[in-house]
Amino acid sequence: MPATQGHAARIGRAAMGERLGGFIYGTILVLSVVIAGAKAYPHKTGHIAALVIGTSVVFWLAHVYAHSVGQAVAQDQHLSAAAFGHIAHREASIVEAALPPLLALLLGAFGLISDNAAIWAALVLGLLVLGAQGFAVARVERMGLVGTLLVVAGNVAIGLILIAVKIAVSHH
Repeated sequence: MPATQGHAARIGRAAMGERLGGFIYGTILVLSVVIAGAKAYPHKTGHIAALVIGTSVVFWLAHVYAHSVGQAVAQDQHLSAAAFGHIAHREASIVEAALPPLLALLLGAFGLISDNAAIWAALVLGLLVLGAQGFAVARVERMGLVGTLLVVAGNVAIGLILIAVKIAVSHH
């Protein structure tokens, strides 16, 4: 591989790595909000969708602020607009992670599917995204089959634990 391709691959991997953490965090956050929202508003998927959007944006802003302050202090200098923009872009993956479950919730809000189906579709999409994120980590780390299965299973297990909590809470 020529040096420029190798450099580009490292930059691409670094950018993906920076954003992957936000995608994983954002997906877990959204699953948590969907579960809490489903308990509080089981027949109002539009309301749950609004909670997902609002929570994702608030947590994105909190991450941008916290990382910006942390970077300014760590570097002992004022944060440049470019550095702030980089942090905001990197952390936007928190909000982007909300999109697949949000689409399912909107299908319910617009009456295209039932509220219950929309909530479960949002949860399943979240699990699929967590699985895909685990696969991306394993691929980047060049893991074999067993390592890939373990990383994917670990990611999906987090989502399954949240869904188990939803089932336990909704039956009491």
